[in-house]
Parts: sequence; C-alpha cells; structure tokens
Amino acid sequence: MSFDPNQIQARPSGENVDICTLVRNDLEARAKVGEKKYGERLKPHNGRDPLVDAYQEALDLAMYLRQEIYERLGE
Repeated sequence: MSFDPNQIQARPSGENVDICTLVRNDLEARAKVGEKKYGERLKPHNGRDPLVDAYQEALDLAMYLRQEIYERLGE
C-alpha cells in the first residue's frame, strides 16, 4: 500500500476530550521544560532568529510524520 498525500478523508465526528485543552496543557509543559533548560521562558529579542528555529523544527516535524506514515503502512 502506498501513501496518497491528497486522499479525501471523512468529516470528523465523535465526542471526547477537547484537543485545544490538550494543546494548552502541552504548551505549558513545554514552556516549563524550556524554562528549566534556559533559565527563563521564551521571550522576544532573545538573540536567536525565530524564523530559522521554526523552520528547522518544521523540517524535523515533516521527517517524524513521514517516518510514522512509512512505518504504519509497512513500507
């Protein structure tokens, strides 16, 4: 089976936990990790280029996502 990146999916349905709440909790937990690692939370004008940081993270995300797709399909 091959992966089709343009596949049409069904309309979402169901009742369960609010994903936004999960994301907020994850953001807070991640901020605490950063605070512990760097001694403070992320702030503007910190000497780093946020566009480069974000782009590198996006590239990593694409790699992890494609890895999972590959592994799920048993390619």
